Amino acid sequence: QVQLVESGGGLVQPGGSLTLSCAASGSIASINGLGWYRQAPGKQREFVARIIVTGSTNYRDSVKGRFTISRDNAKNIMYLQMNNLKPEDTAVYYCDLFPPRGYWGQGTQVTVSS
Repeated sequence: QVQLVESGGGLVQPGGSLTLSCAASGSIASINGLGWYRQAPGKQREFVARIIVTGSTNYRDSVKGRFTISRDNAKNIMYLQMNNLKPEDTAVYYCDLFPPRGYWGQGTQVTVSS
């Protein structure tokens, strides 16, 4: 079972940028799908983006054009570059397989506020 650790969150003003990292305890090269998810206060966890081993990506509509998911199989790390952040992006962000298997870690808090 792979263990995943999220990092890179923080407090940023609207319009700012952050890059999240998801470090895996083992090789991700053989894992077909990886994804980012988020959970805002009082809401259910939701899908944000996913990337499969071919490099194909998919995003929820509200982040298209602002977020970019990528993976570095050599370093066993997945990233989420987030630009033009909005207050509604505030949430705890988690990484897991795609579809999710419950391997997410503690998550990383992203707060977008002026």
